[in-house]
Parts: sequence; C-alpha cells; structure tokens
Amino acid sequence: MSVQEYLDKHMLSRKIEDAVNAAVRAKTPDPVLFISNHMRKAVPSVITKVRARQILDSRGIPTVEVDLYTNKGMFRASAPSGAPSGLYEAIELRDGDKGTYLGNGVSRAVRNINEKISEAIVGMDPTLQNQIDQAMIDLDKTEKKVPLYKHIADLSGRGNHVLPIPAFTLISGGKHAGNNLAIRDIMILPVGAKRFEEAMQMGSETYHHLKACLLSIWRDLLEYPFVMLVLCFCSFREGLDLVKEAVGRTGYNDKIKIAIDVAATDFCIGTKYDLDYKSPNRSGQNFKSGEDMVEMYKELCRDYPIVSIEDPFDMEDWEQVKQFSGLGICQVVGDSLLMSNSKRIERAIHEHACNALLLKVNQIGTVTEAIEIVKMAKDAQWGVVISQRSGETDDSFIADLSVGLATGQIKAGAPCRGERLAKYNQVWFISYRFIHYIHNECSCYSFVLMALNDIHSISSYNDFLAHQHSLQNI
Repeated sequence: MSVQEYLDKHMLSRKIEDAVNAAVRAKTPDPVLFISNHMRKAVPSVITKVRARQILDSRGIPTVEVDLYTNKGMFRASAPSGAPSGLYEAIELRDGDKGTYLGNGVSRAVRNINEKISEAIVGMDPTLQNQIDQAMIDLDKTEKKVPLYKHIADLSGRGNHVLPIPAFTLISGGKHAGNNLAIRDIMILPVGAKRFEEAMQMGSETYHHLKACLLSIWRDLLEYPFVMLVLCFCSFREGLDLVKEAVGRTGYNDKIKIAIDVAATDFCIGTKYDLDYKSPNRSGQNFKSGEDMVEMYKELCRDYPIVSIEDPFDMEDWEQVKQFSGLGICQVVGDSLLMSNSKRIERAIHEHACNALLLKVNQIGTVTEAIEIVKMAKDAQWGVVISQRSGETDDSFIADLSVGLATGQIKAGAPCRGERLAKYNQVWFISYRFIHYIHNECSCYSFVLMALNDIHSISSYNDFLAHQHSLQNI
C-alpha cells in the first residue's frame, strides 16, 4: 500500500485538518503536542501482539494471563477458574501431566493463545468484541479511551450503567470449606446503602463483627477444649444466627438482607439430601426429601431476612425447584441448574424454574455469549448475579461487566483477600467516576441514586426484585 493509499483509506488528510482546527480553537501553547495527541485518538485501534503466560490463581492452581498489545497501549487480563461440573460449561484446557502441577498446568492453553489465537486476531480492531469472539470460536479489552464498563454497555446495546448490590460472603461451608456446614455460603446484601461506598462499609463492619462474635464464643469455650468441636458442626440455623448477631452489632439491621448459596447438588444422593454429608460421625438420620427441603426453606425465609437462595435443589431436580420458585418467597438463583448454558436457561424460563441467573463468564466462554444470555434473563424479567470463581486472580473484569450489563448484583466473596477485593474495589472506583461525571458522562446515574435512596424500604423479596428491575430499566 502506498502512502497516498494509506492516507486515503484512513482519511488522514481530513483528520489532520480537523486536528489543526482543534488546536487553533483551543489556543494551545504547544500546537504540535496538541495535534499529536489529537491524531493519536483519531487513529483506529488495532491489535499488534498477544502474549500469554501461565500464572497461579488464588488456590495455587495454574491459570492463564494474557497481555494484549495495540497501537495505543498494552492491556492485561487473567482468567479465573472454579470447580467445574463439566456437563454444560465451557471446558478448561489443562495439560493432564500428573508430574507437573498434578495435571493442572495450562501450557497447552498458553501455546494455543500465543500461536493460533494470536495469529487470528492480530490486526483486528479490539473494539469489535463480537468479531474477536467469533474468531476464537471458529478456532475450536478494548482500547477506545472509554471505561471498560461503558464499552461493555455499548456492546450489549444498553445505555444505562448500574452499580450492583454486593453479596458479601460471611460464612463458607460446602465442599470448599473445612467445616461441617452443608451449604456453600451465607452472604449479606446491604440493600439499605445509599451509595456503593456505604455498602462496602456495611459489609466490612459486619464481617469484622462476625469475627468478634466467633472470638467471644471461642474464649468462652477455652477451658472446655472438646466443646470447641461443636463450632465445626454448624447447622443452617447456627450459621444464620451468627450472621444475624453480627448484623445486630453493627446497628444496620433492616438495611442488610441475607442470601444463601445452598449448592444442593453437592449433597444430593438419589432423591434425598444429606445435610450431614460432611460430618465424620453422621447418623444417616438427617436425610431430607425435596418436599422437606421446601418446608425448611419456607421456615428459614420466615425466621430470617433471606431474600435470595441459590441452587436450593440438585441441578436435575427441576420439579422441586419449579415448585419452590413458584412460591415467590425469595429470589431463586440458578447456578448449577443453569451452568450459564443458553439451552438450560431457555428451559428454566419456559418452565418457570427460577427467577435469577448466576453468571460465570468462563463457564460460557466469551463475552458475546455472556451478553446474549444476560439479555435472555432480563427479557424474562429475571435478576442477574455476576459471580466470582473459587480459583480467582486479581483481575477485576467482572466488576466492569456487572456495571456495563446492569446486572444489579455482584457476588465476589468476602470483604477480604486481594483477589476478592479487586472486584469490589473496582466497582467502588467506578462509583466515584459516576459521581464525578454525573452531569455529562453518566447522567442516568442521578436516577440510580434516587432509586438507591429508596431501597431502605425493602422489606420483602418482592420489593427487592422490583427494585432490581427498576434499576435495570433506567
């Protein structure tokens, strides 16, 4: 291509003229620097290099980190990983060499990125997410001087940006924890916060009050060392009582609601649910039928301010989850039930099996597909919760994704540990940007603030869900 052809293709003569005119209007003391910066913004972005490497996630298990180079800078991202069910989610490519990282190495995935994917996308415009995703699909961050969450909103066709309510994990159980609590997580939702900053304060203070509650119990039991084992045999109610006490100590009370992730697939045996499956001395007497579980959830929602329950039944127990969801007593979130899989989401929508999607981006594989299933969920008037994985990195992409797609809820773990706080702190950072640019860049946020001012009145699941929908439709 000749110089003249290049100038004509990119209309550089016109852009240079525009840059000179802009410098004159600005009365800049350094017109050369001004024109240089103006032209840098005007030149289209293009991917120049992609370089991947192996790093360790928060569990010490290998994962992939990628540097993407464009003519305007370098951008870095890393991929989280979870404990896969393997049935409906995108498959992670592990090396399988038991002599290296017990088979969990990702050198093959790194090689694929550095050789095959790099060759396919170098030269592409990084702002054309759909084309980049399709190029990667066919093989099996964008730089536009705008925030990532805005780019994601543009990709999804949404003009609004919504700060999510954080779901802070306070007590962990299930197969990832070393206690005997059957359910996976007990979380709090600071729905009474007027700003995200206040939500962070409420989550942090409650978390530290919970630690104080536990320390007081341990101190009382120090002279009875064998009694301390009782703390490891934590029932649903014991865990919920501890969280309720911690919330009471903060004084926030009605401003904080509770969410639980049951992950019932982990302790479903046939058609029964073994709530003592982690206890070494289980008697076999604590098996519950699906009907028993429904009654238990009804009692828990009556006795505690629970507004959201995730995976209350086995991933294939469609009848029970439909029955429970139909009661309308809380948000019913599908994680293992849905696996971020479009076909299972379609079935759940058709059968009214749940009313909220838990989105894990690496389950589905690409940003484009994630946008599509979020649209499916929102068209069905569902809630959307964007989620971390058990094996996390310091990458904060899901924070921008949550704001850009206006999911309304983000689940990133406890308000501690760097790989968890990276997500919350990024939303916090975005919230400052909202406030700073409220009159030009994010004028819609003024309406969000008004909506957030009303959420202290939430007293039931229906109010909670209505609030989520009001934010998503701004």
